[in-house]
Amino acid sequence: MNLIRGHGAIPFFSWGSDSVPVSVNEPNFSLASIVAGTWDAYITKWAQDAKAWGHPFFLRFDWEMNANWFPWSVGVNGNTSADYVAAWRHVHDIFAKVGATNVTWVWCPNIDPNHQYASLASVYPGNGYVDWTGLDGYNWSSPWLSFDQLFHATYTQLTTSVAPSKPVVIAETASSERGGAKASWIADVLTRQLPERYPQIRAFMWFDKFDSSMDWPIETSTSAVSAFAAGISSNMYAGNDFASLAGTGPIQPLG
Repeated sequence: MNLIRGHGAIPFFSWGSDSVPVSVNEPNFSLASIVAGTWDAYITKWAQDAKAWGHPFFLRFDWEMNANWFPWSVGVNGNTSADYVAAWRHVHDIFAKVGATNVTWVWCPNIDPNHQYASLASVYPGNGYVDWTGLDGYNWSSPWLSFDQLFHATYTQLTTSVAPSKPVVIAETASSERGGAKASWIADVLTRQLPERYPQIRAFMWFDKFDSSMDWPIETSTSAVSAFAAGISSNMYAGNDFASLAGTGPIQPLG
């Protein structure tokens, strides 16, 4: 966390209620066990340590909950939508109780353009428990889909009916090189889609890692690197100016 802050960036910590390695079926870490207080000692210590660190950071807890591939997902591991909301509130309340006000809470479902997952409204903890919302989604290349084709429907639902007052972060996205022009995909996102069609997106993160046998990193081609560098050169995107970011309460979007 100190290295990230020293670099001028804001830490963005994804914290999942699972074991390592992760499995979909982990009854010891079910959402009901969190609500029942089984892990309160661990959660409290984590919250106390977060408070002791003292600097602002984003905390993305149990993300992509509306889908079905994590042990905290709805419909697996004995979890219901109500369990998810109760677990989120329970963990949030522990942080509030110890005074960890430097934590900014990010609620982050997966994109759902085909409406195949749990409804966003059913797993939303409520405005009092969420500071930013987020979305995750990838161009897997089969079929090749633009950022707009992937994100627009879920973004619209998120910002018009579920949490219209909350700023949005794209917490995970990337594109493959297979089946299309990755550089053009990146340029479209950074120079057209985000500036013109997605005003509530106030932070953006690229998943720069080989994962699931996919070629996600920006560095998979010189053209992709050049497109990303050109895109973020716009004054729409902030530089590494956050080494001295201070204060308590939710991190506020710039501008």
